[in-house]
Amino acid sequence: MITFPTDRHGLVHREIALAAGFTDDEIRRELRDGRLSRVHRGVYVAPALRSPEAVHRLAAVASAEISGDRSVLSHQSAATVHGLSLLRPDLQRIHTTNGRLTGGWRTSIRQDHVGSLADGEVTAIDGVRVTSLERTAVDVARTARGGFAAALSVFDSALRLGADREPMADGLAATRRGVGPARRAFSLADCKAENPGESWSRAVMIESGLPTPRLQHEFRDADGNVIARTDFDWSGRLVGEFDGDVKYQKYLRPGETPFDAMKREKLREDALRRLGIMVIRWTWSDLVSGRLLPMIREWLVRLDLMAA
Repeated sequence: MITFPTDRHGLVHREIALAAGFTDDEIRRELRDGRLSRVHRGVYVAPALRSPEAVHRLAAVASAEISGDRSVLSHQSAATVHGLSLLRPDLQRIHTTNGRLTGGWRTSIRQDHVGSLADGEVTAIDGVRVTSLERTAVDVARTARGGFAAALSVFDSALRLGADREPMADGLAATRRGVGPARRAFSLADCKAENPGESWSRAVMIESGLPTPRLQHEFRDADGNVIARTDFDWSGRLVGEFDGDVKYQKYLRPGETPFDAMKREKLREDALRRLGIMVIRWTWSDLVSGRLLPMIREWLVRLDLMAA
């Protein structure tokens, strides 16, 4: 792979690469072979080991720096810059807000939204103007295609990042498209949910009327030692764990492999079972297929934690 010069964001600019002695043929070859990806006209990034959100962030940054207009990155694009965790986001277009009440437009790669922006609703990150964390969360929650679950996920994430509840509540006060589900999600948001999968799981439980679980509770053995901190639990008798794509990555210690972490997770689960606690697990596929709800309901009924 050719190592092209990059800017402070990690972007490869064609003009800078040509000035450094590289050629268009080399750029085209890297694009053809998938070692470069175009994020804007004349701007590229090496996509290896980058998530779709990370690639979209770079595309949004490139667009903001090159376009030169006064629009501010917003919605999903601002969310990727802030590092908000989104549930199945639509990253097809770069989103901006123009600060006016008219003049919005949309193309296949960009959507410019109308809407006024107060001084406190715009900030700069790495020199790029974006809507504030709170305004971004509200905008995404109102417009995300995932409905209540997506709105809950973005509010959970915003609170984890330290968002102020008051300006988010103010942003939801006005009557705008999508504000109803967003308001409901905001009222139930919890910073203890650690990722979009946990937020989606909670949304399923809430919308189905299941008993409310406790989040991130620490269980201790007879000597008072912490043996586990669990994703969900009901009355200390049933534990629910969401196994995401990087479930075991967060448990890694220096020099460990995911398999090592998985073995420790098994020991952790065995310790919970010795306390008489039932442990159930689910994955993304269980959420997508709808298997989660009957799984949880079955065990809540079995353990007399809800009526049949």
